[in-house]
Amino acid sequence: MRLYSVSGSAARQRTDCAIVGLYESGSLSAAAAQVDAALGGRLTRLVKSGDLRGKTGETSMLDVETGPVNRVLVVGLGKKDGFKRKQYKKALQVAVAAVAKCGARDAVSYLSQEPVGDTDAYYRGRLAAEAVGHALYRVPAIRSSRKPPEPALRSFAVAVTERDQKKDAERGLEHGRGIAAGASLTRDLANLPANVCTPSHLARTARDLAREYRSVRTQVVDEPELRRLKMGSFLSVTAGTDEPAKLIVMRYQGAGKQAPVVLVGKGVTFDSGGISLKQPVGMDEMKFDMTGAASVFGCIKAAAEIGLPLNLVGLVPACENMPSGRATKPGDIVRSMSGQTIEVINTDAEGRLILCDALTYARRFKPAVVVDIATLTGACVIALGAHLSAVMSNDDELAAEIEEAGRRAEERAWRMPMAEEYHEQLKSNFADFTNSCGREGGAITAACFLAKFTDGMRWAHVDIAGTAYLTGAQKGSTGRPVPLLMDFLLNRR
Repeated sequence: MRLYSVSGSAARQRTDCAIVGLYESGSLSAAAAQVDAALGGRLTRLVKSGDLRGKTGETSMLDVETGPVNRVLVVGLGKKDGFKRKQYKKALQVAVAAVAKCGARDAVSYLSQEPVGDTDAYYRGRLAAEAVGHALYRVPAIRSSRKPPEPALRSFAVAVTERDQKKDAERGLEHGRGIAAGASLTRDLANLPANVCTPSHLARTARDLAREYRSVRTQVVDEPELRRLKMGSFLSVTAGTDEPAKLIVMRYQGAGKQAPVVLVGKGVTFDSGGISLKQPVGMDEMKFDMTGAASVFGCIKAAAEIGLPLNLVGLVPACENMPSGRATKPGDIVRSMSGQTIEVINTDAEGRLILCDALTYARRFKPAVVVDIATLTGACVIALGAHLSAVMSNDDELAAEIEEAGRRAEERAWRMPMAEEYHEQLKSNFADFTNSCGREGGAITAACFLAKFTDGMRWAHVDIAGTAYLTGAQKGSTGRPVPLLMDFLLNRR
């Protein structure tokens, strides 16, 4: 896919499809007005007749019989004074989907010429590239029937109002292309069935990344070494399955000897709940319980594509959580790599048990910051739904950076508290603490558990249980929070 920027009139730029906007008020975007004049007022007449209304996300494709433009796609932009980053991103996504459906080989978006209230040329370009990647994504095909045809779209341009904006727009396009590639890898891994995407498959994928990019190195730590490292908490989760656990270590080198950012992703490739067995309804979606890990893979790929001027370490504790005669039982006590003991009250609170040992392992890299990402709690879904990810942290500045990155990437996150009262809920009569303490404040107490392994580190936890994937008829990975994490990384100094 070629991504580039253009300048000049929408009526004179040669393209298969020109994407222009219409506001709810009936006001044409600047580019739409240029096209309208070239078409003898055709758009104005359609607005007056009510055929074009400008409602947010509405699209109308018009064939053009003469001139350099073959088609015009009119996209509804909603209220003019409310056309901001969120609305711009939505308009782009529906536009690219419509262009791909019509069979156009190339398109130019003039939506980027509109005054998007809270963004600039860089972000208008970046969000456009991300929208293209999202709209053209195809779920990995495992069907026996013929694969769906690939979209014809081969090039996509964003228009700028001034030539001096082209450099920023094209930098945004390049970054967006890399982020989209990372998000697509995340979606691919998460969408695969659990009998394909096993811990071993994740390990192979990590090795493939190292072969593809010279800036990436991969190490896979197998179970004998995990036992030597005394990762008793991690190993307690994988005790009931025949699939061997893996600790996958991916190192991206982009900045000499600089202290790295460590990303830790929950990699439970299937979560039955273990002995604390889940309800059967919806259990098929537990293949998505490794989406935190998948997002770490996506960030490593995006960083390598972009040439991110930072050092990254991606840590993925990968395993299954299954019931068997060997499985950890409720009431068992396990010893973590840190030496702290844990009373396992609920074997379905397994994500924190693998993450805590990975967080301890992260210390060896002397990180600048550590961020873990996990589909950790149903409580987070109850609290924030499918719209916002939750952020909890021991560092106010770090939490604010992540929240701001979510705003810029239009993948919002919300900081939740970690008051001492929540820590008190994890007390145990038999061990240093428990792994679960009931439903109340469940997303927060899970983070409080992880915090016990982060002393002396700048750490944040991102719970993506509600945002990582869609359910129902649209079931599938969203690719979140790769854009958020990459924005956070791109804006670190």
